[in-house]
Amino acid sequence: MKKKNILDKKWFKGKSIVVFGIGELGGGISSIKFLVANGAHVLATDIKSRETLKKSIKEIKNLKNVTLVLGQHRRENFIHADMIIKTPSCPWTNEYIKLALKNNIPVETDASLFFRLCKNKIIGITGAKGKTTVSHMVTHFLKNTGYHTIQVGVGVTPVLDRLELLKKNSIVVFELSSWRLSALKFTKISPTVSIITNFFPDHMNYYKDMDSYWSDKMQIIKYQKKDDIFIYNADDNGILDKIKNLELKMKTISVSMNNDENSKIFIRNGSVFVNNDKKIKEIAKLSNMKVIGEHNKRNMLLAMSAVFFMGGNASKIRKSVEFFSPIKYRLEHIKTYNGIKYYNDTTATNPNAAILALDVFKDKNIILLVGGSDKKLDTKDFANKIVSRVKKVFFFKGKYSEKLMFEIKKIEIDKEITNYKLYDSMKEIVKDATKSAQSDDIILLSPGASSFSLYKNEFERGDEFTMEVNNIKL
Repeated sequence: MKKKNILDKKWFKGKSIVVFGIGELGGGISSIKFLVANGAHVLATDIKSRETLKKSIKEIKNLKNVTLVLGQHRRENFIHADMIIKTPSCPWTNEYIKLALKNNIPVETDASLFFRLCKNKIIGITGAKGKTTVSHMVTHFLKNTGYHTIQVGVGVTPVLDRLELLKKNSIVVFELSSWRLSALKFTKISPTVSIITNFFPDHMNYYKDMDSYWSDKMQIIKYQKKDDIFIYNADDNGILDKIKNLELKMKTISVSMNNDENSKIFIRNGSVFVNNDKKIKEIAKLSNMKVIGEHNKRNMLLAMSAVFFMGGNASKIRKSVEFFSPIKYRLEHIKTYNGIKYYNDTTATNPNAAILALDVFKDKNIILLVGGSDKKLDTKDFANKIVSRVKKVFFFKGKYSEKLMFEIKKIEIDKEITNYKLYDSMKEIVKDATKSAQSDDIILLSPGASSFSLYKNEFERGDEFTMEVNNIKL
């Protein structure tokens, strides 16, 4: 008998489905195309205007069975429907989502639908930061050890249209934000292999507290079965605190950067060792890794664990380590100009991630481009790190920048590292930072915040930084 939470594509034929949120960047487009292709009648609704959404609407203008409701939402559409598909970032407390649930209309996200439709093994990756890096690393190791792999939800990669790419033995590598994970509490499905990279405050403008944030994160392991695998970072106190009282029925695998034989994969004397049923053997050397930063080496251990304990060949994994290159937007070296090195770490959208980036560079010659929108995250630790490690600071316009400035002023006293000007132009901030720099300095874009007042997302911010750096005359 088919389980209740499993779905077949045939179910959508003739159904009336509301896609709640089209998005300027086309977040709902993949869902709309999938639904139409499978015979559904789609009503796509977005509070934004047709003009604002014109780029996204252009992609679906020739599709049949699609009705648009723009500039508003209609209550009746959330009562008379067979299903609602909401954008991941739309909260479950939204009045229209609550209305649908009150009227027993099922509410899904693209991720929960994927889980219900996918028959393949899924490796799910979550964490406050490092999700994308680990997703790319897992994919890299799988491909180089002979597996057919499909990435889903990685960066801005769409979700539902990836179902068409699956082969019988494909392995899915799924990057899962807490928002996407939140819908799994209704489907009651977790990945075959789950990885949690770390756990620290983020999105506190969305969540009321850390417990509610963890509640969504833990959906990645909550419904795992005894033969499934849970991989976690044993050096992260945030994770250890949350799992210490849980009854974990799945196979658990911890990784550590310390010489810890209790972990399945750990570091000793510059080499990576695996502890497989008490047989400890070396599988890689840190010196062969091209990634920089302790956090990225730990990310590598998490990825290696997933592939090794799914049966990947150790010697092939060892060779794969040498060929993995740093990922775009993550401590990406753009160029060196007059001895000044420029690094793009735009995906550091919270202070903890930016602190990790600062720790990568040992000398105190960093000129930091920082700040942006406020996600209600703490500033104290970040301010202390900046004052102790940074030569000069340049701020993007935003509420978080103002909070961070205030905290730095309390600490720095006579150091005067901070340019107390708020920039709304990437061209100007790069130009002024370059003017202040000397040979051997590092200009680092690692904002520690999002910047929705200036950019659509962190990738647009990073692209503009790269463009302006490349426009500097040699």
